Amino acid sequence: MKALILSAGVSRRLYPLTYNQPKCLLEVGPKRILDYQLSALLELGITEVTMVLGYYRERIMEYISENYQKIILTPVINHHYFETNTAYSVNMAISHVFDAPFLLMNADVVYPKALLQQIISSKFQSALAVEIKKCGREEVKVIEGKDQRIVAIGKDIIQENSLGEFIGVAKFSSEFGQSFSHSLKALVEAGGNADYFEAAIHPLLDFTDIYYEDITHFPCIEIDFKEDLDNARDIISTKWYQ
Repeated sequence: MKALILSAGVSRRLYPLTYNQPKCLLEVGPKRILDYQLSALLELGITEVTMVLGYYRERIMEYISENYQKIILTPVINHHYFETNTAYSVNMAISHVFDAPFLLMNADVVYPKALLQQIISSKFQSALAVEIKKCGREEVKVIEGKDQRIVAIGKDIIQENSLGEFIGVAKFSSEFGQSFSHSLKALVEAGGNADYFEAAIHPLLDFTDIYYEDITHFPCIEIDFKEDLDNARDIISTKWYQ
């Protein structure tokens, strides 16, 4: 299994904390955000990591080289990180990973190793980590069909109809990865450079089975604002991070 991590963005909402460093290298307790992901991958036996980089890319590559010698890193550089979004980034990099089952992860989520283990061990070949809760407008939401199958995904889903939030950690089969690649290419060529990658998943759900894993019991958080950092520093004191 391989991993694809997205870490190209500028993170303006965290200014001034990200004036001089990328979001994934911000400290959360004794570690940086990226440490929680890379250390979990290594402990679970995954060493082949493709990362889409842009903002302060040299600093991220240097950090991995100095601290994670066992990681086999394939950097993919998104030079248009100011004006593009995750659909563009995944489209650039997916060919490096879809020859095998792979994980797709946003680099700004703090979660325990056990969460990643649940996704990897899922009985489903393709599964999204979903926190079941009431969602707001900004969350990427999913709608559930039968037997944990996802029938819709996106930010624009009616909040009252959604099951919960996709937290930005997923496992995909090689077969799905190839279909996903075609959908991403079509989205970007149609002008969707500023779309989220979930916009390329949604049209595949009519004929491809994607499921969810309920990870509500795990303390995890996406880091978008200063208060998210403060909350993340609280959750890493729980048993899941010991």
